[in-house]
Amino acid sequence: MQTTSAVTTDAPPPRSSAHPDLSTVPRIDFLLLALAVSGVAFSAPLITATAAPAVAIAFWRNCIATGVLSPIALLRHRAELRAMSRRTVLLCLAAGAFLALHFAMWLPSLRMTSIASSTALCTVTPLWTTLYLRLRGHHIPRTVWIGSATAFAGVLVLTGVDFSTDPRALAGDALALGAGMAASAYFLLGSEVRRTASTIAYTYVCYATTAFLLLVACLASGQALTGYSGSTWLKIVLLTGAAQFLGHSLSNRVVRTLGPSLVSTAILLETPGAALIGAVWLGQMPPVAVYPAVGLVLIGLLVVIRGQRRT
Repeated sequence: MQTTSAVTTDAPPPRSSAHPDLSTVPRIDFLLLALAVSGVAFSAPLITATAAPAVAIAFWRNCIATGVLSPIALLRHRAELRAMSRRTVLLCLAAGAFLALHFAMWLPSLRMTSIASSTALCTVTPLWTTLYLRLRGHHIPRTVWIGSATAFAGVLVLTGVDFSTDPRALAGDALALGAGMAASAYFLLGSEVRRTASTIAYTYVCYATTAFLLLVACLASGQALTGYSGSTWLKIVLLTGAAQFLGHSLSNRVVRTLGPSLVSTAILLETPGAALIGAVWLGQMPPVAVYPAVGLVLIGLLVVIRGQRRT
């Protein structure tokens, strides 16, 4: 699942147009977006194929990312980190806590339900964001509500299929939905922090918080943090590079030129991409009824994104 990751910017990104002129965008940016989608699509299959406890995988992913960011953050952004207001620090810590909750629910869900179901349900983050904005009094266009209803219908069909095949899969679906809610809170908090903080400063504090909380969770639950095989460590490193840096860093890189609508729509390809990789690499073939349900979810999310773009 995609999360905001580090890019080598020294300041908050400039405001980008929601409707950029794509004819003026360098072709390299479209290639970078394709690489970003490929990176996040490999996330779920890699997690499923890694022979290590789920929460431990999440810990090492964020620990490695924090280690990579440390020299950049402490050398080039030390002054910014020291100048952060108490409110900004608290928002970073809260974002890190929700990111830890997201990982703690999503990664185990991949061991309980299919890759297709888990990624589709976790990707419904825009639905929870829409509901939050409505509760805050924002006007929600009719198109967004139609898209939300379509995606939610897909969720109901998907969970119904899993319930009819395996109650354990239904529990995995519930975890994936919860992970999507946590990701929505993480995204909203991060958007607020990024008004004043650079990506490096924000993600450094956020990832460090996430890694610490996941470490506590691993120690409390007795999950092994070491003793893995060489191939397992390799998959953890590949996961960090593919999803944490390649996928989401490139997404942040091109969102300023391609626009948030195009990038967020392209990232929806994570679900069919992950399902295809899981089928070819791991031989994981979910029930046939899962695919139209996933299609409903993706169509609904696409309508939601288009409706938000018009506003």
